[in-house]
Order: sequence, then C-alpha cells, then structure tokens
Amino acid sequence: MTGARSICGPIQEEVHLSINETGPDGHPDVTFDRGRGGRIGIEEAVLCEHKSVAQIAAIIGDAAAEERRLLLTRLTAEQFAALPADAAQRVDYCTASRTAILGEIGPLASTPRIALVSAGTSDYAPMAEARRTLAYGGMAATEVSDVGVAGLWRLLAREELLREMDVVIVFAGMDAALPSVVAGLVPGVVIGVPTSVGYGVARGGRVALDSILASCAPGVTVVNIDNGYGAATSALRLANMMRRAAAGG
Repeated sequence: MTGARSICGPIQEEVHLSINETGPDGHPDVTFDRGRGGRIGIEEAVLCEHKSVAQIAAIIGDAAAEERRLLLTRLTAEQFAALPADAAQRVDYCTASRTAILGEIGPLASTPRIALVSAGTSDYAPMAEARRTLAYGGMAATEVSDVGVAGLWRLLAREELLREMDVVIVFAGMDAALPSVVAGLVPGVVIGVPTSVGYGVARGGRVALDSILASCAPGVTVVNIDNGYGAATSALRLANMMRRAAAGG
C-alpha cells in the first residue's frame, strides 16, 4: 500500500528526558533510565534476553562514553561472542551467571550479612547471578552450596553459620522444601528463589514456586523462577534501608 508505515522498523517517537537524564541513547529502541540509582538506590540493569546484539552493543557504548558502570543480565554466550570487539573487551563476562559488568567493583561491604544457600549444585546458575548482582551493588555474600533436605545433616551442620546471617537467599528446585526448613531455623530475612531444576512435573520450576508460596514458615519472601537478580536486589534494598536507619535517616 502506497504511503503505508512499516510496523517492523523501530518506533520513532519524541523523547522526553527527565532532569536526571543525559540522553539521547545510541539506539532508537533504547531509553536508558540513568536516574534510577539516585531514586531508589539500585541502578538499572540490562536484561539482555530478547535484545539484539546491536541494542546491547549500543547500551554498552553509551555507558562507556558516559563513564557509567553497567550490569547486564541474561547475556548468553552466543550474544557475548557476537558483540563487537570493543564492546566485548570493555566488560567482565561470567558464563555461569550469564552476567557482564562494565566498570570497577569496589570493596564489598560485609554488613548486613548475606548468605546464598543452594539445595543442589544444579541451582548454581541463579545463585551465581545473585552473587554477581550483590557484588555489583557493593555487598559480599557467604555461599553455602548443595545442602538440600534429602541430606538434612548437610544443612544442620551449617545451622550456626546461617543463624548469624541477616539475609538468607535460598535457591531450590524440585519440591523446594529447603526455604521452609531454613526459615524454621534462622531469625534473619529469608528470600526463596524457586529454580527450574527437576524431573517430570517439577520441570520448569512451577512446582518449586508454588511450594515456596505455600510455605508454612512465617515471613518467607518469594521471587520468580530462577530470578537470582530479583532476590539480590531485594537484599540490596534491605541493606540500603538498614544503612539509612543506622544513619538516622
């Protein structure tokens, strides 16, 4: 049809920038939230899943040009390998967590005390995503791996350590009983991360999600399936509020 507008190309629209922004961005599909860190204490991360390599490269290029740090999540090895050399060389890429970090990570704070606890070795990927997110946010974490309830003695051997923690992030697939057990043993905040590990009906993580949502242990917080980033940012929000309270703010 003559004069018809293609719906497959980038959407062109007027961009209104807030007082915190320094755009425009290097790709027409991107409007990066540069002021988020100042508003909520957590910078915008880049979810790379379903983004094109050109979009990711432009976002990295903008951040580098503006001397901003940047956290990229769900960046596959294939996406990373396809990035232009100058973009790939600027970031620290972790295959296990599928995260990349542009810029330096400074000294990590040990307060509040945060533990990352996995039911099995297969839960490592979301736990690694959480660890990298916490590090980007300036927080250290203690890792306790492979302590699922099928061998309860493994968890009980670490009970004293976990009771010292202010926040315990628990990663579990299959029946995801571990967050409930941990929440029945420790006084700190417990954040459950259902993982997509499991056989048959447990495959995909929905059983784990429902199990943690239905926990009989009081006060268990739940994030989405495999969402290590979401669990870590929940802990970062708590850490920020604890610092604010300690400062009398």
